[in-house]
Amino acid sequence: MLVERGLGVMNVELVSEAYAIAANYLRRSGAIPDTLVTNERLLEIIIKLLQHGEFNKIRLANKAITRFEAQPQAQAVA
Repeated sequence: MLVERGLGVMNVELVSEAYAIAANYLRRSGAIPDTLVTNERLLEIIIKLLQHGEFNKIRLANKAITRFEAQPQAQAVA
């Protein structure tokens, strides 16, 4: 899935870890359902942050959480 999005192999682990951190928080807060299905909107946010130069998994997760919570559900990821 991530390779199809044009991410290099090195970044797959980083995206995976940042997604796990952010998704865990958002599930516990009730912002996303507690399922095993990947939240595409959250993943898109993390990928965009990575493409803009953020490589620290904790900052990546925190910024993704902030953007996810700030964006209305129907709004496209900028």
